[in-house]
Amino acid sequence: MDRQGKIYVAGHRGLVGSAIEKNLREKGYTNIVTRTHAELDLTDQAAVARFFAEERPDYVFVAAARVGGIMANSIYRGQFIYENIVLAANIIHHAWLNGAKKLLFLGSTCIYPREAPQPMPEDCLLTSPLEYTNEPYAVSKIAGMKMCEAYNMQYGTDFIAVMPTNLYGPNDNFDLERSHVLPALIRKMHLGHALERGDEAALRADFDRMPVGRTDGGDLQAVLAEMERYGIRRNPSTGRVEVEIWGTGTPLREFLWSEDMADACVWIMEHVGWADLSRGMKEPRNCHINIGTGKEVSIRTLAETIARKVGFGGDIVFDPSKPDGTMRKLTDPSKLHALGWTHRMELDRGIETLYDWYLKK
Repeated sequence: MDRQGKIYVAGHRGLVGSAIEKNLREKGYTNIVTRTHAELDLTDQAAVARFFAEERPDYVFVAAARVGGIMANSIYRGQFIYENIVLAANIIHHAWLNGAKKLLFLGSTCIYPREAPQPMPEDCLLTSPLEYTNEPYAVSKIAGMKMCEAYNMQYGTDFIAVMPTNLYGPNDNFDLERSHVLPALIRKMHLGHALERGDEAALRADFDRMPVGRTDGGDLQAVLAEMERYGIRRNPSTGRVEVEIWGTGTPLREFLWSEDMADACVWIMEHVGWADLSRGMKEPRNCHINIGTGKEVSIRTLAETIARKVGFGGDIVFDPSKPDGTMRKLTDPSKLHALGWTHRMELDRGIETLYDWYLKK
């Protein structure tokens, strides 16, 4: 990438986009354009068209998306498929119309088939049925990836798609309903530990910083009721604090520090092009790049690790009546390793770093 070129980071306030913007600035890129959702609604085609015509960015990172964990994916299925398809189509199309030199679109390894081989190589995409719980999200992300592929083939663009594994890091979403599993567990364990200690001030402060629905820290009974609703409670029979987690705890998941992911994305934009990924293919497909660690942990072990880091000494209770999702999703990052990039942050240190960030949030 030309260091003087104009770079647009879509979704710069989120977990992914904020990490990409930070990485770009650390590497000396300063001509960076951003817009908040209030300034630019990416589902508004006319507004996106005006933005691209006025700014004409040379490089585009598509980090904006409607995302969430298994609960949010189950509840907001229509919202997830509509918003993600429309914003991806708007950005990709108008990047092409306005001469963007290069674009990077972020998918997710959660969109690989439910029965994908483990670890998951790039070419297993669309080879069998998707995981039902996040099918709308998966379809929307696959549409964006295939749009990049199609525009490259028809219009000669250099639009690359990457497939990050489960991410965590600064600016993560800790909403108890909509967050992914790792940040949700950090907040649950933090609240559970405060309840163990009888620390009303800590409970109120947490809800003041991040209200749950309309509940802030003003009414302690309302705070406790919301915590109960999300499985954080004192068991009246044992007197011990419990943190309840959906599913059996047996699914295996892989986690990647968001700032490692951002470094990979910028590195790919600097060093890899569509021509490199499609070379020698008679029918180019699945030219995206997995970004992951190739290491996995069970949800039970993850919960126990987070409890230990936070200091929660109560009981972790699993609810097998709730869905587990796919039992195993491990990325095969060998393509990216062969290109020359590997991750740095290991999970134990990452959890400690993120919890420290959470306490200062």
